[in-house]
Amino acid sequence: MKFSVLTVAVVLAGVLSSASAQAQNPPVPVPAPIQVRPLPGNPFGLPPGMILPPNSTPIAASKPVFVPDTTRSAQPLPNGLLAWDSLMKGTDVVSGLDFARFAFSFTNISDKSITILDVHPSCGCTTAEMPPVPWTLPAGTSGQIKIKVNLAGKSGTVFKSVKVTTDQGNKQLMLKITIETPPPVKLTDAQIQQGIMMSKADRQAVFKGDCASCHVKNVNGRYGQDLFNNICAVCHAAQNQATMVPDLSKLKVATNQEFWRTWITLGKPGSLMPAFATAQGGPLSDMQIASLAAYLNAVYPSKVPSIQ
Repeated sequence: MKFSVLTVAVVLAGVLSSASAQAQNPPVPVPAPIQVRPLPGNPFGLPPGMILPPNSTPIAASKPVFVPDTTRSAQPLPNGLLAWDSLMKGTDVVSGLDFARFAFSFTNISDKSITILDVHPSCGCTTAEMPPVPWTLPAGTSGQIKIKVNLAGKSGTVFKSVKVTTDQGNKQLMLKITIETPPPVKLTDAQIQQGIMMSKADRQAVFKGDCASCHVKNVNGRYGQDLFNNICAVCHAAQNQATMVPDLSKLKVATNQEFWRTWITLGKPGSLMPAFATAQGGPLSDMQIASLAAYLNAVYPSKVPSIQ
């Protein structure tokens, strides 16, 4: 076969052009497929019997989250599941104590786990201490719920409740607190004379130094009778009451709520009666003074008719 010079030249030009193009644009290498070696066990949390399709990429599943059953939480807790040491507890405390404390112990006597979903006191002055909820107790295990009641401003007999809600139903715990009035303070003759001398020099001295432990202690958050027992009774209800301290039940002047408020607020210069208002250097707020005046007006009604 004979080729003309022109044909050979065209073929040679095409070969050179193709070689030049390949030199400028080399082929991109194709990466080899990544071989994933399966880990032992079931690292991806797949359900039993589930098999990944061929060539699929496994995705790790998150840890299962416990979701308690709440369908029975609004019902009363049946007997025979939790055994309580008591469902109602009471305590007697002396007025002036900051808190009353309780502890309720219980045991899961059922054959299955029981989860406590919530422990809800009846008011904000009552708090519960326990592990975080949901709190699961396996069969046969025991637990304890500690409860604290703030006694500020309270007197007499106080009732509180705490609702314990579980996945099997709820149970009500009851608290009874009897706040006893402290016995009258008995002062010695020496203490009385020392107090008189200090008060003559400075009638506000009862709010300073050692005297403050009796006249200022535990007044925050107290009102009415509770406040009287903690700050006034030391003088006006003492067993060995000083002769110059008036008997509030035998006053020979007409009294009313404004009368008591004025005396508590300003006291009486030249006497042992200090001014209790904070504006006068005393420890009581206007609201506390108003509560004391209302209490005294009710407990010690006027024995002298008011002059119209």
